[in-house]
Amino acid sequence: MTPSRAIAITNRHPRLRLDRRAIARAIARLDAHAKEFRGGPPRGPLSLVFLTDLALARLHADFLRDPSPTDVITFEGDRTLGTAGEICVSADAAWRQLPAPLPPRTSRPGAFSEELTLYLVHGWLHLAGYDDLTPAKKRAMRRAEGRALALLRAARAMPKFSLRR
Repeated sequence: MTPSRAIAITNRHPRLRLDRRAIARAIARLDAHAKEFRGGPPRGPLSLVFLTDLALARLHADFLRDPSPTDVITFEGDRTLGTAGEICVSADAAWRQLPAPLPPRTSRPGAFSEELTLYLVHGWLHLAGYDDLTPAKKRAMRRAEGRALALLRAARAMPKFSLRR
């Protein structure tokens, strides 16, 4: 599936390996089904940034005045400039969600890829108007995440990620 929007993908994690084309195809698949998710994010370029915990915690502190680590931060775009927004994710946070103990030098690519894709989906849904600040809204977000991941799995559009340890 060809991306329907410009997607800038920046990898600032020194050990993360990713496939930019597969990520763009996943976003294009979500965009193609946007009507199922409140119309999806606004049209226009979308930025995806993969970071370390430390880098994302700095953004969290600088922009949200909360220095604690987090997994995803989503910045809304600017409608006057025609941008959709930016999704910043921590590859380290995704790694921590894997079941322990992990064998040395094992990336568990399936589970890791699924978790990191969930973070991208979560950010995409935020841009589509979902939030998770109340229990009811959080349940709606979780249902939408499940539908989006099922859509990507069915289309064989789950991107692959690996993290060298």
